[in-house]
Amino acid sequence: MEQNRKIKKWAFRYTKGNAAIDSEIAALSAGSGLSTVMSTLLYTRGYRTVKQVEAFFRQETACLHDPFLMLDMKPAVERINQAIERGERIAIYGDYDVDGVTSVSLLYLYLTFYGADVGYYIPSRMTEGYGLSRAAIDRLKERGVKLMITVDTGITAIDETAYAASLGIETVITDHHECRPELPDAVAVVNPHRVGDPYPFKELAGVGVIFKVICALEMDRCRREGRPEMEGVSDICRTYADLVAIGTIADVMPVIDENRLIIALGLRMIENTKRPGLRALIDAATGGKNERYPKKRKINSGFIGFTIAPRMNAAGRVSRASIAVELLLAEDSNNAELLAEELCRLNLERQTEENRIAEEAYKKIDETLDREHDRVIVIDDDSWHQGIIGIVSSRITERYGLPSILISFDGTTQGEPLGTDIGKGSGRSIKGVNLVEALMHCEELLVRFGGHELAAGLSVRRCNIEAFRRKINTYAAEHLDEEALCVSVDADCEVGVRDLTMTLAQEIASMEPFGISNPVPNLVLRNVRIMRIVPMGGGKHLRLVLEKDGIELSAVWFGTGPAQFDFELWETVDLLFQLNINEFQNVTSLQLIVQDMRHAADFEEEFERQITRYEEIRGGAPYDLSEEVLPSRDDIALVFSLLRKEYRAGHTIFSMRRMLAMLSDTHINYIKLKFIIRIMQELQVCGVTEPSPDRYLFEFGYRAEKTNIDKSSILRKLKTQLRKS
Repeated sequence: MEQNRKIKKWAFRYTKGNAAIDSEIAALSAGSGLSTVMSTLLYTRGYRTVKQVEAFFRQETACLHDPFLMLDMKPAVERINQAIERGERIAIYGDYDVDGVTSVSLLYLYLTFYGADVGYYIPSRMTEGYGLSRAAIDRLKERGVKLMITVDTGITAIDETAYAASLGIETVITDHHECRPELPDAVAVVNPHRVGDPYPFKELAGVGVIFKVICALEMDRCRREGRPEMEGVSDICRTYADLVAIGTIADVMPVIDENRLIIALGLRMIENTKRPGLRALIDAATGGKNERYPKKRKINSGFIGFTIAPRMNAAGRVSRASIAVELLLAEDSNNAELLAEELCRLNLERQTEENRIAEEAYKKIDETLDREHDRVIVIDDDSWHQGIIGIVSSRITERYGLPSILISFDGTTQGEPLGTDIGKGSGRSIKGVNLVEALMHCEELLVRFGGHELAAGLSVRRCNIEAFRRKINTYAAEHLDEEALCVSVDADCEVGVRDLTMTLAQEIASMEPFGISNPVPNLVLRNVRIMRIVPMGGGKHLRLVLEKDGIELSAVWFGTGPAQFDFELWETVDLLFQLNINEFQNVTSLQLIVQDMRHAADFEEEFERQITRYEEIRGGAPYDLSEEVLPSRDDIALVFSLLRKEYRAGHTIFSMRRMLAMLSDTHINYIKLKFIIRIMQELQVCGVTEPSPDRYLFEFGYRAEKTNIDKSSILRKLKTQLRKS
């Protein structure tokens, strides 16, 4: 395995054995008609009654909360309506990520539908940075803007909002980032994270917040026209849920409550999208346009998160985010195709640059990281692309199991590097360290910062980086214990091989949409034997054939090739996986998507015990007949024949683990096998060398002569150590 990749801890949500909980799960299964495994998955996610389970699967717009519960919603609606009615120039000010892009597109489409005089502004990530700026506000003033509506940004823009007001521009702020004690003095500040905000669901994306504003606008319109308010909300959902879903998935928001409903509605819309831009991007990303008979794509949260969102994000990372907005607003198919192709090209450019930065970052970390004391990785460089360091930070945090912050001075240095140069940083964190709180602890060393618990951005002067590195590490050391430093992966529950049915796979599929707080279930199956290992994807992935209790299983391990696969054929392993339905040439079958693998716990414990016991017996300790230590002629012949057969097939080097796996159907254990190998070496029945501990190289002649095993001094000594019964 990779040297720097930590062994993952499997954190089980549920372990069988609690009589009370097991009884509740059984009752839930009986009442819902779902399998015990499925009932367990729902129970551990908080759905513990039949009524709650039904609510989980029910997807109705009536489940949406009243947007007017959010603070400042009423003045926001009144001011926006006033601007529409008066024909005032409105500017939508958004962020350059997918959440911001979809927010801008959503509000622009809604306002233009009602005839508003509206434009949008998205700052350049490279030249302007995150959030509002005076220079941008000056440009909006030149355009005659009277009302600025921020989306997915603005909650910390106190000075900028005041500056806009001094120029005669009023501001409505909509955001979902964490609030500071002081808020901007705007017409309205709509953010569910405001202190004292009574809105019942706080985990909306930026696009989710502006979606609620639009719902409130439509409810107000319905009220004035004498129509039912929910009629307007349903219309908004049917028209814009796709954009809200994309932004919410891309911003990795919890897929619960309103988010789950909105994403589910949006995914159904995207499958049959009428938006030329979305259709073109899906075709460009999957090759659908070039297929003679393109099959209907399954649109789920994974497809959006790993295929669509990265391409839309690439615009703001390496070019201009407005390309993605233009795509979503496109009405002409030809133009949409050109924009989609441009996003795919930019994404390839982003991937190349990302890999370059990642390799350079890994090298810096390996050379400088103090593994004993460092709790936050902070590294900087003058040439790293500022739009890409956030993605690389995510990779570093996953690889090393530590919070990480990458800082780039690209484009900010004039001539020789100076201490006053301001670098832009992007960070990712792990459970146990709230990144925004950690940055607040270092506030006096930073120019600015903002973000979420697990992801944040910052600006810092070059001269303060070392002090910042020390201070944030001191903070992390006080908040991170050794348990938190383990790379942990959630495991929902352990299953038996006969639980793995098409019915269970279909039940799990019905839990879509997946995401944070409703992840794809990770199941554990123990004591599985590896029967076949097949490289795929040019050696980047593996296809495995596994077996347990006579049942054969097909599995795929993406991102792990033969070089990273630390297991042998015939070995017994414990498996962490996701259950998937594979469709190929109109045939459906079960497929296990491997997330992690380790040597079987039962096997490992016995393996370690036998290593110790072997050394004791080799040193002269007595043993009992029941320990199966003393090899017979048949035992030695069996091992000899097996290894000679493998040798003739071109296999010469074997680990003890692999040989034991090959002999798993016999009574030959570790101790006996070690003595058999020593006896074969002593009697020179074949060539035996040990290039590394518990790893042997065998060489066989073409003719095998019969050997009297009684000539073995090792065997004779072993017989004297056998206890008399």
